[in-house]
Amino acid sequence: MEKSKYKHQLAFSLLFGLWLPCCLAQTTPSTSATPTPTPSPSPRPQADRLKLRLTGYPRKHNEGRIEIFYKGEWGTICDDDFSLSNANVLCRQLGFVSATGWAHSAKYGKGQGKIWLDNVQCNGGEKSIEFCKSRGWGNSDCTHEEDAGVVCKDERIPGFVDSNVIDAHVDENKIEEVRLRPVVAMMKKKMPIMEGVVEVKYKDGWVQICDLGWTIKNTHVICGMMGFPHERKVNKNFYKLYLERQKHRFHIHSVACTGTEVHLAACPLEFNKPNSTIACEGGRPAVVSCMPGPQFMQNSGLKKKIKTSSNVRLKGGARLGEGRVEVLKDNEWGTVCDDRWNLQSASVVCRELGFGSAKEALTGGRMGQGMGPIYMNEVKCVGQEKSIWNCPFKNITAEDCQHMEDAAVRCNVPYMALENSIRITGGRTRYEGRVEVLTSVSNGTQSWGLICGENWTTKEAMVACRQLGLGYANQGAQETWYWDSSNVTEMVMSGVKCTGSEMSLSQCQHHKTVSCQRAAAKFAAGVICSETASDLVLNAPLVQQTVYIEDRPLHMLYCAAEEECLSKSAAKANWPYGHRRLLRFSSQIHNIGRADFRPKAGRHSWVWHACHGHYHSMDIFTHYDLLNSNGSKVAEGHKASFCLEDTDCQEGVSKRYECANFGDQGITVGCWDLYRHDIDCQWIDITDVKPGNYILQVVINPNYEVAESDFTNNAMKCNCKYDGHRVWLHNCHIGDAFSEEAERRFEKYPGQLNNQIS
Repeated sequence: MEKSKYKHQLAFSLLFGLWLPCCLAQTTPSTSATPTPTPSPSPRPQADRLKLRLTGYPRKHNEGRIEIFYKGEWGTICDDDFSLSNANVLCRQLGFVSATGWAHSAKYGKGQGKIWLDNVQCNGGEKSIEFCKSRGWGNSDCTHEEDAGVVCKDERIPGFVDSNVIDAHVDENKIEEVRLRPVVAMMKKKMPIMEGVVEVKYKDGWVQICDLGWTIKNTHVICGMMGFPHERKVNKNFYKLYLERQKHRFHIHSVACTGTEVHLAACPLEFNKPNSTIACEGGRPAVVSCMPGPQFMQNSGLKKKIKTSSNVRLKGGARLGEGRVEVLKDNEWGTVCDDRWNLQSASVVCRELGFGSAKEALTGGRMGQGMGPIYMNEVKCVGQEKSIWNCPFKNITAEDCQHMEDAAVRCNVPYMALENSIRITGGRTRYEGRVEVLTSVSNGTQSWGLICGENWTTKEAMVACRQLGLGYANQGAQETWYWDSSNVTEMVMSGVKCTGSEMSLSQCQHHKTVSCQRAAAKFAAGVICSETASDLVLNAPLVQQTVYIEDRPLHMLYCAAEEECLSKSAAKANWPYGHRRLLRFSSQIHNIGRADFRPKAGRHSWVWHACHGHYHSMDIFTHYDLLNSNGSKVAEGHKASFCLEDTDCQEGVSKRYECANFGDQGITVGCWDLYRHDIDCQWIDITDVKPGNYILQVVINPNYEVAESDFTNNAMKCNCKYDGHRVWLHNCHIGDAFSEEAERRFEKYPGQLNNQIS
């Protein structure tokens, strides 16, 4: 770690869009932190628990010098009496399942500041390092040459909320918050704020930065903090006239950024001396103007549009500007391994996609695990590159990385004040409640109103939770009589229909005039939000490998007929004589998200199916269909819910769910549910299908009945050739795995010219 002349260091991270509540200025989040209270035997609330981080160099994401944030300051732990039991406690606090080792004598470099703990002795079962025996906080006879490190097992605790984050180390004594204060009347009314005087929070007010020696690199850093990828020229003559008439308080005399920093505080700064008589002589307050990304240009009035990358994307994030990093190569999307992943590389990705610099670089599959290829490892961006593809990186093999190591980012995004026009009330926690939106009344005032619950689904709830800054949608409620605590009773929105990707409900389709059959407040829409969600994906290659045709006698299909697994023409067959032609294949459904996939219905409402001898926990879990070139169904394999269970799991992950004995149903993170080709209903009835070229389509969770972090990967498609006797599948892939060009080619597939599989 680089040495700093400042004592205090602090992790700069934005929690749930914590911006200064000022309608006339865009600010960065506060970097001040609440001091951690003295340890006590009783558990403390989540927000007050000790903060820990892994740092140092060289290291992977699951190892490093252990640092603790206590009383407003980061410090280290001395290696005296250190043990694997200590490491186990620390690794679990960091979200890993256990420790595999520990390091002494500052293996990951010497820390700075306090040595908070010494002679730590844990049993191994403590919930926090603070409950272990030690000499007490700050009582140590060590130097930083004895700083302890830990090596954690590279497996995350399922559903662990706190991210394994590589974040900006910002000195709280230097900079607390930064904002742009607009002075042009037109700029004051529009969001986001793209231009203005740069101001820094200092004590109880806002102060300016002297522009003597100000460079475009400084502007680049400020714009990145504000969520903008690029900067623009400022009309200096206008600001000269305006600023000469204003009084100023200069706090920072000069700034010398290199342009790759993710925060102003990371730049070399020269502060004004308290006793100096003239501050910024011959200069004025620094002013910057930024260029927004395309997602934020609707109201900007700018003619010049910025192009964003078509070969990099973010997947699996709940909020705009966050997600697992995926890159496009040879028309197929793949992930990036997290070795050496840092803020500079993450910032290149963020700016490439039309956001600002990176707020956090996340490792260890913290935005869910990808499927398919891993293309990059040890990405080493300087921070000035136009694309991650311009950065040095290593091509990798399967031995180097697994999807547990997929890299992710949280980008700085412009403050849009969208959360000010929505709220939820009546819930047991701040993550649930009846949705209320702020609307303008004819006389110019604003008032809160309700949303009609009719046709309110998980997709609309996804947008509401995103706008609220509360993560993923766990559930959308069409009735909210149990959350009745507000005096707001008027319905102001109805017919809301979202795609699920919008930033706010106002961007979704809705009725121009409210039309709600059940207009009582108890039928208003509600949401339950969550910081984590599951993500189901079908193993596409396995479908292609296991497909075959079977002519199955009718006398063996009574159970399947009862389960509605045959086409309608089966009802007219001469039972029990004859047969049905079945297209059979295996389905292996993985949960690559960050929360277990659980059926929405409680076990009291599960349906017993005597034929198959188990309970079905969902009405419809998958759709199996055969489509023609026009997209019309030629055969339908409607599949009622299977019994959801963990068939097998990744190494180190334990099974939690099984169907036997009325057991709990679900799919654990890191596990999969396998439906073999030879079990009942694992087919499409193609008895009435003529020979030809088709598309086989499998859609998981088709009605969005259970919340997921990403629904775009729920469909799997294959090109299918059927000659009346045999079947061939080609190009089986997850719905979002191909480039747009490759997907178009897939849709135009003319069929194989022969039965030779190339």
